[in-house]
Amino acid sequence: MREAPFILIGAGGMLGRAMHREMEHAALPFRAAGRDELDLTDADSIAAALHPGVRFVINCAAWTDVDGAESAEAAATLVNGRGVQLLAERCARIGALLVTYGTDYVFSGDATEPYRIDTPRQPLNAYGRSKAAGEEALEGSNARWLHIRTSWLYAPWGKNFVRTIRTAAMTRPELKVVSDQRGRPTSAEHLARATLTLIDHGATGHTHVTDGGECTWHEFATEIRDLAKAKTPVHACTSAEFSRPAKRPAYSVLDLSPAESLLGPMPHWKENLASVMEKIKD
Repeated sequence: MREAPFILIGAGGMLGRAMHREMEHAALPFRAAGRDELDLTDADSIAAALHPGVRFVINCAAWTDVDGAESAEAAATLVNGRGVQLLAERCARIGALLVTYGTDYVFSGDATEPYRIDTPRQPLNAYGRSKAAGEEALEGSNARWLHIRTSWLYAPWGKNFVRTIRTAAMTRPELKVVSDQRGRPTSAEHLARATLTLIDHGATGHTHVTDGGECTWHEFATEIRDLAKAKTPVHACTSAEFSRPAKRPAYSVLDLSPAESLLGPMPHWKENLASVMEKIKD
């Protein structure tokens, strides 16, 4: 039996679920490699899962616990850094394109205009450093790769800001959300569709994909509340009032122009958010 040309890693995660659905919708010949089959930290496991004949490896698996990485940076880097390196080495060997995902957290957060794809990395926290290690591994590899940085990911499923705020707005008397962090939300469904289109265009190297527009977390939460038809007040607060283990960037808007030159304008975050909110059932 011939190997499917597309392999999807991390199909059970928030982005992986979206990618799985989009690949099925596009009738692409793919196989989802589960965690029981492919261990990102083990080269032999990767070699056994990624056979010659595979042409595209889409990696949606990652360490995503931003605060948890502060006390487990080595473990986060093993997955986000070493894991990407091992995938790149195997893809180079079998001649496959490696598609993997990055984060706005590799940047310093003190910019005043959108971060270009070639802006020097200067991560603020352990999670950002672990993802920067993966970027460096790609750049030092002999593989063909497409690395898509994104930010503020959400979906109708999984644990994410949209679902959390929607539930809170319908069950709590009031909410407080930070208003001094600005970025771009990203629908996982939009990101999955954009990924397949970028692959179809032969894109390689670094690029950025998010929803269009930009906002603060407070503005994002207020729109979620409104779409949920809740009346709960959403109060603005500062990051200092909402202390967390990992420092967050104050400004993490990503420059979308390279991807938009291939894909056209990104749908606005309010449009994508409304689409996702309609699909949330619980």
